[in-house]
Amino acid sequence: MERIVLIKSGERVTDTTQTSGMIRQEGVGAETCGNNGLWVGLVSSPPGPSGAHHHGDAESAIYVIRGTIRMHFGENLELSVDATDGDFLYVPPNTVHIEENLSKDEMVELIVARNTTSSLVVNVSHMGIST
Repeated sequence: MERIVLIKSGERVTDTTQTSGMIRQEGVGAETCGNNGLWVGLVSSPPGPSGAHHHGDAESAIYVIRGTIRMHFGENLELSVDATDGDFLYVPPNTVHIEENLSKDEMVELIVARNTTSSLVVNVSHMGIST
């Protein structure tokens, strides 16, 4: 019989791959519960942009708990969408993007889910965004 696994807030894995301007914590993943195809984590970011990155072949779903972010994407990161409390974002596989916290003094908090067992982060060189 399979069992339900409880991951308490103090048991989140914090040694995931990080991107500048972001703090990722694994809630559900291979490290916390030995799952078979899902990664869910809490991401917080201070004001300003993150580094450019993508998540390989994984799809990502993002739920904005608190704050407003601007997601930059496109060949030269020239496109963007803004998301705020209660909004969801979908990020296709291999899509290079930057999350920019638009607040001047508040952290943004996001729940991120991916169809992979790890946080799967590929940091890439900054592609010319002006913020």
